[in-house]
Amino acid sequence: MNLFFNQLINGLHVGSIYALIALGYTMVYGIVKLINFAHGDIIMVGAYTAVITLATLGWSTPAALFSAIVACVVFGVLIERLAYKPLRRSPRISSLITAIGVSMLLQNAALLVFGAQPRPFPTILSMPPLRVHTLQISFNTVLTIVVSGILMVFLQGFVQMSKTGKAMRAVSEDYNTAQLMGINVNNTITTTFVIGCTLAGIGSFLYCMAYPSVYPTLGALPGLKAFIAAVLGGIGIIPGAMLGGFVMGVAESLTKAYISSQLSDAVVYGILIIVLMVKPAGLLGKKMSEKV
Repeated sequence: MNLFFNQLINGLHVGSIYALIALGYTMVYGIVKLINFAHGDIIMVGAYTAVITLATLGWSTPAALFSAIVACVVFGVLIERLAYKPLRRSPRISSLITAIGVSMLLQNAALLVFGAQPRPFPTILSMPPLRVHTLQISFNTVLTIVVSGILMVFLQGFVQMSKTGKAMRAVSEDYNTAQLMGINVNNTITTTFVIGCTLAGIGSFLYCMAYPSVYPTLGALPGLKAFIAAVLGGIGIIPGAMLGGFVMGVAESLTKAYISSQLSDAVVYGILIIVLMVKPAGLLGKKMSEKV
């Protein structure tokens, strides 16, 4: 049983990071119906910013975290304004191809600037593990789960109760009607990218604490898995992104422990296929009817 509970906790640890990243996907898709494949590479930008400010410049941990968030937000807003905004009236396939192109651009730019050699992420917390009966839980695991949970609850409350959150929901329901009601759609979309990139910056820091190595393609696999988590839970739905992230993390961890570490990704993708066959809109998604 100790092995099971340890793997369950590890799954919640990884799943909470996936959930944080998935929130960026699901918020952007819910507003502008864009699958932002460059979101994973925004995490890579935050990771490089953190490792440079920590290891090279010698900044404190809070300052490095803040700089990572700022870098992610700046890159995210620039990408939205320069690459996505001109294509809002274009077919969705154009935005999708552009998102893939931006992702490739960021990865190759990082490869050109920093090289292919991974950079170690310094240890910033050396706390003793927490003991619960016979279980030992690392402090990083507890910190990641708690921080992610707080951020998710805060974001859900922000979207449901704040004026900006109501504007986001209005834009997601009907872009043109929201404009007629006096909502500044451009500012609302930019705010959505700012929030998503802020979560990506925090997620990059937490991810590097768990996997202390930074390289140009760092964000590709977590970004892909977070996108799958968003689809699994119901893309465009904030609680769905959270649920999908936790399901992904737990399934991946239990597969590595009881089946095979080489089959963990295959099992996760298999779960996604089964869920979408039974419920195409995702676990928390709802069927939408469209007038033709």
